[in-house]
Amino acid sequence: MTDTRRARGLKGSLAFTASIAALTAAAGTAVGAGDPAAVAPGQSAARVATAEDVVVRTPSFSMSAVHKRTMDLYLYFPDREGGFEPQYDAAVSFEGVANALRVDNDKDGEADNVWYRHTDGLLTHTWSDGVNLHSKDIGRGWNTYTTILSPGNLGGAKQADLIGVDKAGVLWLYLSYQDGRLTPRTRVGGGWGQYDQIAGQADLTGDGKADIVTRDKAGVLWLYRGTGDYKAPFAGRTRIGGGWNAYDRLLSVGDLDMDGTPDLLARTPGGDLLRYSGTGSAQAPFAKPVKIGHGFQSYNLL
Repeated sequence: MTDTRRARGLKGSLAFTASIAALTAAAGTAVGAGDPAAVAPGQSAARVATAEDVVVRTPSFSMSAVHKRTMDLYLYFPDREGGFEPQYDAAVSFEGVANALRVDNDKDGEADNVWYRHTDGLLTHTWSDGVNLHSKDIGRGWNTYTTILSPGNLGGAKQADLIGVDKAGVLWLYLSYQDGRLTPRTRVGGGWGQYDQIAGQADLTGDGKADIVTRDKAGVLWLYRGTGDYKAPFAGRTRIGGGWNAYDRLLSVGDLDMDGTPDLLARTPGGDLLRYSGTGSAQAPFAKPVKIGHGFQSYNLL
C-alpha cells in the first residue's frame, strides 16, 4: 500500500515502468504540423490553466538513480523539506535507457509526460491523461546528441519543449505537442560543445520564462535566460561563478525546497549530493550549497 502523497508521486514513476515495453518497439517518425506556439498565444510556462485549476509555477519531480553496475532504477521522491525520502526501488532495469526527461504540462507540479532516449537512438514518449498511461515512439537518430534536456516551455505554448546539443556543438530546439510529437528542429546556434553540463527546470529569474545553466570545461557556470521566443530561445549568457568543476554531475528536478523557485543539484565525485536553492535573482540565481545526501557515486543520476 502507498499513502496518498506517494500515489501522486508515482504518476511519474509508473510511466517509467510502462515505457519499458517500448524499448524494442519499431520506431516512428518525429513529425509536427504548424507551430505549437500558436495554440496558446501569449501564454508562458509560468501561467497556463483554467480558473479552477491550481497552477504550480515550478514542478517538483522525483530523481532517477540508475545503478552503474546493475542498471536497476531507483527513485528519490522529494521530502518537501529540501531533500529526498529514502530511495524507492522501481523494480525495473533501465539498461538501454540513456535519458528520462520529465515534464509537467498540466501545471499541477508533478510529472505527467516523460521522454526517454534509448542508447540505440530511439526516442519514446509516455504520458498520462489522468486515468491511463500511453506510450509511443517519436523517432530514431537521437544518439546524434551528446545532451538533451527539457527545461520547460521555450516557445510560448503550454507544452514543455526539447533542446539537444549535437556532436558538432550545435544547439537545436524541438517544439512539442501534448502527445509528444515534435516539430522539425530549429537551429539555435553553435559553440555549445564548450559545455560539459547543461541543466535547468523552469524559471530561475522570476520573469516567467524557462532558463538553463551551463558549465564550461574550465568549471565556470553560466546562466542563459529564456526569452519566450522559439526563434531565439535564450539571451546572451551571464557568468555565475567558477569552481563548478568540483562536481561531476549537475541536474535539476525543479523546486526541491518548496519555495516556488527551481533548484540545482550537484554531485561530487565522492558521491555527496548538494542542493543549490534558487533565489529568483538573475544576478545571483543560487544560494550557498547545502549537503542533502551521500553515497550517490554508484548511480547515473537522471
